[in-house]
Amino acid sequence: MYYFWKFILFFSEFCMLYTIAINVFYNGQMLLSVVDLFGYLRKMKSSDYKRYVDSKNMIPISIIVPAYNEEKTIVDNIKSLLGLNYYEYEIIVVNDGSKDSTRDLIIREFDLVKVNQPVKRSLQTNEITGIYRNEQYERLILVDKENGGKADALNAGINVSSYPIFACIDADSILENEALIKLTMLFVENPETVAVGGIVRLANGSDIRDGKLIDMRIPKSKVAGFQIIEYLRAFLTGRTSLSRLNSVLIISGAFGAFNKNAVIECGGYKVNSIGEDMDIIMKLHRKFRDDKRKYKIKFLADPICWTQAPETLKDLRVQRRRWQIGLFDNLVSYRKMLLNPKYGTVGMLSIPYYWVFELFGPVVEFLGYIFIPLAYLFGLLAFKSFLVYFVVAFLLGTTLSLGSILLEQMSFRKYTSFGDIMRLVLFALLENLGYRQITILFRIEGIFKYRRGRHAWGSIKRQQFTPGQSSNMN
Repeated sequence: MYYFWKFILFFSEFCMLYTIAINVFYNGQMLLSVVDLFGYLRKMKSSDYKRYVDSKNMIPISIIVPAYNEEKTIVDNIKSLLGLNYYEYEIIVVNDGSKDSTRDLIIREFDLVKVNQPVKRSLQTNEITGIYRNEQYERLILVDKENGGKADALNAGINVSSYPIFACIDADSILENEALIKLTMLFVENPETVAVGGIVRLANGSDIRDGKLIDMRIPKSKVAGFQIIEYLRAFLTGRTSLSRLNSVLIISGAFGAFNKNAVIECGGYKVNSIGEDMDIIMKLHRKFRDDKRKYKIKFLADPICWTQAPETLKDLRVQRRRWQIGLFDNLVSYRKMLLNPKYGTVGMLSIPYYWVFELFGPVVEFLGYIFIPLAYLFGLLAFKSFLVYFVVAFLLGTTLSLGSILLEQMSFRKYTSFGDIMRLVLFALLENLGYRQITILFRIEGIFKYRRGRHAWGSIKRQQFTPGQSSNMN
């Protein structure tokens, strides 16, 4: 019995130290991000990037939009892309065997006709059954293919693409007007760049018309409101700091740009994977480190992609479970890079960070909610220690969230209404009092369902972008 009580005390103390350590680490990341972000913004103010807007010398780019059952948002998505401020680009929408009217909607809205266009099969994909175009919309190409999943659709888009750089964007997302220019500037300035990710932010609740975001607003859904805080924290702090070390492991599948030849060299996107966005970045790191070639994989907080987020706990559960399964799958697939000096900061810092904090962090935190109160109830932990731990953990977590909001307001100021800012502050204060614990359970479920769910995407309902209304996904 003595060892039983000893174990409870030891594990509760471990959970306490772990939770405080992870929050201190995250807050340290935020401080590094502040330096990087404001350095980047100063550079943009002093640079002449505006001259790139109408420049005929900018690298032409292919935008690939994988689409499966996206009839609710695909037209707004295409209209947004057709209006981008960029000299030379093409839009390749890949209809991946949709069972709804996605293909027919695109054909009807843009008056497309089937054409005989040869395709170079640099990557193996399911069969392409048709390519559709219209001279009036010369930038737009619709690729119709047999269903093979998102990665297969992206590979098909790469095969059809004409340009040396490609960007991928989700069909339920829209880009800000100059997002492509800001993203491709890095490829122009540094030829060693192989991938660049932009920031993904939530459009729920905002006024969107004809593919343009007119007015930023906070959604009515509390589930979506909490996710705004999560997205700000993840992108403005976590990925910004890792980018400084050339150690980014994930460029969101919703918005990123890549050197096409580099991706083809790596074999393209991993088919039948629900974590294809992380897999392709891990592949690029491994390939270039193995070949001892210089390369850059960067994240920028300025090029913005607006996307929809789940607004119900049911859909949030599907998303977070899928994310955790994808994370687990990729970490296992690239386990030989873990703590391998050959892979530099990627193997020695980023991958251990994702194993310890992102994959198993939810498990430790969940067990802490059980063992720490038990240690207190059995008299193993003094009330003062018990109280100090929860106060410190709450303050560190809240500081990180409030810091992300402050960083957003000091840099981009997308939320101009005082009421909206106060709502964000309220979400930041309340996030650790229920919402965080729910998402931890969803992520733990993903770990336990890893083997059965590695190839199962699940479904999240979409809704049309409606002016002045949130995207209600129930």
